[in-house]
Amino acid sequence: MVTISHIVNKMVDERIYLYEALSKGIASYGSVAKHLKPEIEKELKREVDHFAIVTALRRYAEKLVTKFNDIKFDTKYSEVNLKTHIIDINVLKTQDLFDKLKRFYDLINFEKGDILHVIYGRSHVAIVTNERYKEKILNLLQNQKIKKIEENLVALSFTVGKNRIEEPGVLFKLTRSLAWENINVIEIISVDLEVTFIVDKNDAVKGYNALEKLII
Repeated sequence: MVTISHIVNKMVDERIYLYEALSKGIASYGSVAKHLKPEIEKELKREVDHFAIVTALRRYAEKLVTKFNDIKFDTKYSEVNLKTHIIDINVLKTQDLFDKLKRFYDLINFEKGDILHVIYGRSHVAIVTNERYKEKILNLLQNQKIKKIEENLVALSFTVGKNRIEEPGVLFKLTRSLAWENINVIEIISVDLEVTFIVDKNDAVKGYNALEKLII
């Protein structure tokens, strides 16, 4: 049976700004309840008491505070790094492409700190690397079906720390901080203790500051 609590929880989950406001205790339950009331009544097809919605909001907010506010990132273990001039090449996945991908690793100067991430999707492969390798990689990709090339990107890398890597909600907290700043994440890459977000260069400073604020 669908209850007011079920609907309220679902509505909050679908509204990231409301979710954030409730988890931080900065939202007025009465105002939020008034705003959600027409939609709740429409779904339940009956009139709903205002204070029943307020109660459901308060109970869910208490769960959010308990679940996510305990996640802290310590300066001893965590840091944010930024790499500019990143490119993302999206290619149709084929057997021939797999043979070519092996040759990419000979191009990249990893000792210099350059990056190469190959992300496999259901039908396409994303190749994330430094823009300086664009021409060489495109030469290797001749006769391949390139869907999209995104340039002027940056890589924001967040070192989580061993004390937090297996804790539920860590990735959520990182992505939530970027979403709160209205930053579009193009790719997410997770390797060991490091989570890297590929974003547009125009969001570089804003994204860096959003992640840096999480470290105390």
